[in-house]
Amino acid sequence: MTNTTPALPADLLDRALRDRGVDRFAGVPCSYFAGLIPLLQQDGRYVPCANEGAAFATACGFSLAGAPGAVLLQNSGLGNLVNPLTSLSAPYDIGVLMFVSHRGDPDGPADEPQHRLMGAATVPLLDALRVPNWQLSPHPDELGTTLDAALDAVRSGRTAALVVPRGVMAKPAPAEEIPETSQRPDTEDVVAALGALLRDELVVSTTGFTSRWLFAGADRPGNFYMQGSMGHALSLGLGLALSRTDRRVFVLDGDGACLMHMGALGTVGAQHPGNLVHVVLDNQQYESTGGQPTAGARTRFEDVARASGYRWGGRVTSLSDLKPVLEHVGSQPGPALLVIETTAGAGAAPPRATASLEPDAIRARFMTEAAG
Repeated sequence: MTNTTPALPADLLDRALRDRGVDRFAGVPCSYFAGLIPLLQQDGRYVPCANEGAAFATACGFSLAGAPGAVLLQNSGLGNLVNPLTSLSAPYDIGVLMFVSHRGDPDGPADEPQHRLMGAATVPLLDALRVPNWQLSPHPDELGTTLDAALDAVRSGRTAALVVPRGVMAKPAPAEEIPETSQRPDTEDVVAALGALLRDELVVSTTGFTSRWLFAGADRPGNFYMQGSMGHALSLGLGLALSRTDRRVFVLDGDGACLMHMGALGTVGAQHPGNLVHVVLDNQQYESTGGQPTAGARTRFEDVARASGYRWGGRVTSLSDLKPVLEHVGSQPGPALLVIETTAGAGAAPPRATASLEPDAIRARFMTEAAG
């Protein structure tokens, strides 16, 4: 798609959907929808969910109440909703309207390596799941016909998908800058401080800006930068910790990523790896997709961890507290979970690790370090 292609205004799409009875949404954000989600949040019509399967089931609940429910998701999250799609929507004839961003579109501009496989598989996967789908056009005169066709399928009890290529939806207007009054450190500074404290630990860093900042400020072979596979950093770290009991394993997680598959905390508690330290950077937003709020503003991750069987759980709110708390955590058996309250980074995030290293190179050097 070229820069001269028009973009569909979010308010136009919102009005067209409301005119057709669609006004309740659930989802996990993608930057492709950064203009639409704030409109839906203004009057409580959008439910931020922990993962795409939960969002889809929530939308099924909207539909059961009488009006078509809708879901916003990145195509990488299609795998998270295959189960409720095939075992809830399909057998019960509960129709849902899905908006699926098309990252890694093979016919679009080059994208990050973690999007390539799902980008090529998105439409074939929808077809295989018998989900009628249309590509959303940026041209307003085509919008009504596309929505009517999709909603005809939804009202007949079928889930339908509108696939949204990059640039089809207009970006939001620049937000007015509000002076930051929080005393929380920004995530970039926290990651830098953590990097300075690392020695020979094996580190798994979650997707999003966390891995970018760690790579830019404290790159080392013992860091595994997870791009994509959101929510699975902890499980990856668990496998490492159980396999290399002689090495301490750090997992640098985000609040949104931790929420996505929080059941992993129960698995960690049950397995009780004494060498695992789970760090949750909690800024209460999906920073890399536009700052949309997570569902975890009231979630006390450290309480959940202790209730799940972690030996220790705690929270810090300042950089000055970080070093002594980590030294305390490092002096006792794990698993331990440390929540660090943060704010969004003040500047633009640095490039992803894969701008300099191919994924297989990251894996190869990490495995060499882990074997040492």
